[in-house]
Amino acid sequence: MTARIPTLKYSPDQLTRAWQSASMLLDYPDDELFSRLDLLSEVSASLPAKLGTGLQETIDHLRCQPIHESQSDYVDTFDTRRRGCLFLTYFAQGETRKRGLALLRIKQVYAKAGLVLTEDQLPDHLCVVLEFAAMTDQKAGLKMILDNRAGLELLRLHLIEINSPWRGALEAVCATLPALKGKDHEAVRQLAADGPEEEQVGLSPYGMPDLLPMPGGA
Repeated sequence: MTARIPTLKYSPDQLTRAWQSASMLLDYPDDELFSRLDLLSEVSASLPAKLGTGLQETIDHLRCQPIHESQSDYVDTFDTRRRGCLFLTYFAQGETRKRGLALLRIKQVYAKAGLVLTEDQLPDHLCVVLEFAAMTDQKAGLKMILDNRAGLELLRLHLIEINSPWRGALEAVCATLPALKGKDHEAVRQLAADGPEEEQVGLSPYGMPDLLPMPGGA
């Protein structure tokens, strides 16, 4: 039986604006992003406060420091910490061949919708998933997000813990989703305690991000 996709309390237009804005803000900060900050600020102001406030917090932080500092912070936050990984299936499948199957399923969903990724894009990157959900297929995109909810929540908690400027954008995404239930909380607790699975065989075709382990398992 196919799992029922829950109805969200925000309108499709609000979801599109929130998810697309978060997709841009959670991507690597470059000149193009900085040129869009005013527009993104207008979008955040048009959203309900529970969504727009977090987006605006990230925008304000990006505005208050030079771009090269934001770029350095971004790499330190997302590219060198396993708990800061933006590849959603990594949290659930870890460094295993099961992750390759999960990536293949996501690619098939994209292909069915007529979306073809470039060679440098992995299908489970949060920004790619959010862009797909915002602009192509909200129902299918939402399912991808909910299928990886525990990992998304672990990422959110990690960004809060390190007081990351990107926490606001991610909290806005999480605010669009249904409230966590008991089993969801348990999944997050278990993932936080045990971490993703590890398997060192047959991973290279699946594009496992080269993350550097941090002290304390971060």
